[in-house]
Amino acid sequence: QVEFVESGGGLVQAGGSLRLSCTASENIPNLSIMSWHRQAPGKQRELVASITGGGGIIYKESVKGRFTVITDNDKNTLFLQMENLKPEDTAVYYCSGLHKGVAYWGQGTQVTVSS
Repeated sequence: QVEFVESGGGLVQAGGSLRLSCTASENIPNLSIMSWHRQAPGKQRELVASITGGGGIIYKESVKGRFTVITDNDKNTLFLQMENLKPEDTAVYYCSGLHKGVAYWGQGTQVTVSS
């Protein structure tokens, strides 16, 4: 069983920044993949960014150049640095990780971007 605790969400104006944090109960190098997903009201959950154990990172096209995934292995924490936020980034953001073939999810943190 792996647990994730997210924090850092909030209300921000368009063009602003937020940094989301996800602290894992497992050492990050033991997780084959860690990801950030988001789910806006009435929409399906979508992948925002993911990082593999080898350090490979992919981003959703619409967040490239604005969002950055950062890991701090000493603190077992995954960050999502979000810049130049847009109203369409409004969603609940979830952290997830894959450990021994099983996906685990955090409880989510709300990000609201006002226009």
